[in-house]
Amino acid sequence: VQLQASGGGLVQAGGSLRLSCAASGRTFSDFAMSWFRQAPGKEREFVSGISRGGSRTDYADSVKGRFSISRDYAKNMVFLQMFSLKPEDTAVYYCAASDTVTGAVPATVGHYAYWGRGTQVTVSS
Repeated sequence: VQLQASGGGLVQAGGSLRLSCAASGRTFSDFAMSWFRQAPGKEREFVSGISRGGSRTDYADSVKGRFSISRDYAKNMVFLQMFSLKPEDTAVYYCAASDTVTGAVPATVGHYAYWGRGTQVTVSS
């Protein structure tokens, strides 16, 4: 599956952004979809994910209550709506797809074989 992320940008603290990820090449519903991020000098970390069927979502503690993930099966897209952004949210955000589990949302990098190019999110203070 090929993944193309978009929607990053520069925003002031407290602002909002919506990231989009378009999937192509394989059956979209075969994959759990997630967002990871990587800040300079830090490891890539799980942000949020949604299961194959869309019934289960998961969030990193640092973004709970501020971010919301969703997916559109008709458009083969996954979205990450980000509210109340903080400077510490600054990172490159990556869309990832996993076909290793059913019904769950893997939170580790190793479960994801498919990655899109990142999109930069910068939050100014």
